[in-house]
Amino acid sequence: MPLTPSAIHIPVLQDEILEWLQPTPDGLYVDGTLGLGGHSQAILDVTAPSGRVIGFEWDEDAAVKAGERLSGYSDRLHIVRASYAALLMELGELGLAGIDGLIADLGVSSLQLDQAERGFSFRTDHALDMRMDKRSPNTAASLVARLSEEQLADVFYHYGEERQARRIARFLVEARQEAPVTTTGRLAAIIAAAVPRKYHPPKVHVATKVFQALRIAVNGELDNLTKLLAAAPEVLVSGARICIITFHSLEDRIVKQTFLQNPAYAVLTKRPIEPSRAEMQRNPRSRSAKLRVAARV
Repeated sequence: MPLTPSAIHIPVLQDEILEWLQPTPDGLYVDGTLGLGGHSQAILDVTAPSGRVIGFEWDEDAAVKAGERLSGYSDRLHIVRASYAALLMELGELGLAGIDGLIADLGVSSLQLDQAERGFSFRTDHALDMRMDKRSPNTAASLVARLSEEQLADVFYHYGEERQARRIARFLVEARQEAPVTTTGRLAAIIAAAVPRKYHPPKVHVATKVFQALRIAVNGELDNLTKLLAAAPEVLVSGARICIITFHSLEDRIVKQTFLQNPAYAVLTKRPIEPSRAEMQRNPRSRSAKLRVAARV
């Protein structure tokens, strides 16, 4: 069932973000994943009239739509067309040395998933793209075309935790020798043929993990997250909080381990905060969300 525009704008764990971030008037906050602006709007509302938000968004479509939605906050919102991995450089160019808090929601937005031509989904047959930032030259199709069988298997296994990674990689290499694999539909069909029927998951499409793995690889998502977590202490003022929402175990593991191992962070959430039953019913895409919070020592 397609999502309505109002559903698309539902930010995950919004109340929990505000509770743990503790934004205050006159504060300066970074939303590392602006998306359509849900979390930023909530922060701007509770910090009125002078709180400010710097929103990072590398997806041009999302940045434009967020700017339109939040046009009434334009004097307190600055949108940066870049990945949060460029946090230090972009804040430096803005002449900002310290921020009072940072959030990042690492989920793929409904806007991206529901635009079939972006190539994130196997529900319809479109170009195999998967770029968050269309300025990047690397698409999922180019990745599938140039990686060796062993490299493909590693991507599927490490980024998608796909147990049939080697078999899928073999089938994929054989298929691309016949013709380039350039569409989501063809890739999904190859994966379905590669995985023995008894190993097809009962509740999700058999291609789900491979598509996740390719999306992560194309966009360098785990590397970018690592860069963000390493850079944040350099701009967070003492006591400022960093709130990260993850959606799969790879991301959550990186956040958990970094918060524990980096002495610049004091962990505030011993266990990840998860959506309430009511939120999961209201917004099914929040089901796998986990929020971890730390403070700058």
